[in-house]
Amino acid sequence: MKRLAPRSLLGQLALLILAAFLAAQAISIWLSTDERGAALRAAQRLETVERATAVARALQTAPKASHASILAAANSRLVQFSVDNMPLVETGGHGQTATLDMRTDELPVSPHSGELTEPPAALAWLHERMRVAGVAPVEFRISIPLADGEWLNVAARFQRPDLQAPPAIIGATLLSLALLMAALWFGLRRITTPLSQLASAADKADLGAKLPDVPESSPREVHVLSAALTRMNARLAGLINDRTRMLTALGHDLRSPITALKVRAEMVDDNETRERMIASLDEMQDMVETTLAFARGISTDQPMEKVDLVDMLRDLAEELAATGPGIVVEAERPVITSVRRTPLRRALRNLLENAQFYGGGARVTVCRSDGDAEILIDDFGLGIPPEDLDRVFDPFTRLEASRSRETGGIGLGLPITQAILRAHGGEVVLSNRAGGGLRARVGLPLASGEFKPSRLEEAKK
Repeated sequence: MKRLAPRSLLGQLALLILAAFLAAQAISIWLSTDERGAALRAAQRLETVERATAVARALQTAPKASHASILAAANSRLVQFSVDNMPLVETGGHGQTATLDMRTDELPVSPHSGELTEPPAALAWLHERMRVAGVAPVEFRISIPLADGEWLNVAARFQRPDLQAPPAIIGATLLSLALLMAALWFGLRRITTPLSQLASAADKADLGAKLPDVPESSPREVHVLSAALTRMNARLAGLINDRTRMLTALGHDLRSPITALKVRAEMVDDNETRERMIASLDEMQDMVETTLAFARGISTDQPMEKVDLVDMLRDLAEELAATGPGIVVEAERPVITSVRRTPLRRALRNLLENAQFYGGGARVTVCRSDGDAEILIDDFGLGIPPEDLDRVFDPFTRLEASRSRETGGIGLGLPITQAILRAHGGEVVLSNRAGGGLRARVGLPLASGEFKPSRLEEAKK
């Protein structure tokens, strides 16, 4: 499964602030709707009470024959007036105007069928909250006593108010969002831009070199991070140089006793014993030299110089072809890059020797790819098991189990190669070719560029 690239800090915070802003606006709109609904519902009740009071007064002063016309004139689609012998509100709230007594009550109405309904007991609290807020449809009833024992009954349907968003509110919301995102972008750019520059400088800088100073306008935390990275880089370079000097001194001290033991071994009379002792001492000396080469591979003592990778590979191919299978180097043009000549030559020699020894020769292609130098070394062997493509870069790992020096070294060739290439800001990836054989893909930054390892990772997959 392909791994998704992580989002930038600017993008993550922008999404977070946008989500928080929208959530805040939604809550604000909900509260505003709640207050507006309650205010509208109170206004509707007051208007209905005033209409009912006016109709009741008119009925009390008008002749009986005109009651029907008064009720017809007062009726509307949502408010119905009637004169009955029984009150519509048997019990409920009681109110009083200046001259009239009245009973009031509210009953829930189904928003789907429009019929009177009683909400489930579990949701009664929610319906009551919605009724108080003015967002639940209800039927408001009023009963006012008249003369001769009659009642004026009023049934008014209060619907849920429509959600309205005036253009001024929408414009203010969009303007606030635009100003907030602009301020967020400007503030975060002051942080993310120096961080990106610092990361790019850290990738390009040599081990032990001081990182470029970040701009003075950068936040204090970025300056602190730059100083910490510089100190860490210096400590790592110091540790590596100390280890290299220690191993070099140790190798120098071991050469003398090994040489002395070889001289003494020559004095042994028994031929078989003498040959075994000399072979063991030769193996010890080879291990010492190889271990020193591994340590020197990541040393930063040697200077950088511009070289043509094509010429270097052709010289190595000609040198190795004199003692083994042929190696062909193909390139359309020179590929110039800044490297430490001796360590890089050792790394490429290890790869070519492996292709020659285990693959029966090789074809080498040198080219530029997306601003990087790319070297493809294809041998003609059987390849290696897929599960061992990464394991062969572990120190002292050999796929050949005999441990004989005649069939391989001590397992430091590829680790040395990897250490040297990484010290140059590059990488090496092994893969089995579809047509047979092993491919070693080497990537190096050019003299004026920066290496991008993502392509090698894709090739590895």
